[in-house]
Amino acid sequence: QVQLVESGGGLVQPGGSLRLSCAASGSIFSINAMGWYRQAPGKERESVATITSGGNTNYLASVKGRFTISRDNAKNTVYLQMNSLKPEDTGVYYCNLRQWTVDAWGKGTLVTVSS
Repeated sequence: QVQLVESGGGLVQPGGSLRLSCAASGSIFSINAMGWYRQAPGKERESVATITSGGNTNYLASVKGRFTISRDNAKNTVYLQMNSLKPEDTGVYYCNLRQWTVDAWGKGTLVTVSS
């Protein structure tokens, strides 16, 4: 079993910054991929950024240059630094971990970008 707990969401003005954290616990393998997904109201969930245990990253085109994903393998924690936030970044952000046959999700943290 794998458990994921997100933190760091909140209300921020356009142009502001937030840092999301996701701590994984349980049976964590050394080889895995972690990532952040988001779901805006009335829209489908989309991948925002992913990072492998080896450090390879992928980003949604609209967040490249503004968001940075990183991880601390010793702590089984993944972070998402979000800068220059825009109203269209608003949504529930979910943490994800994939390893072997496991596809685990956190409960999500709400990010609201509004003036």
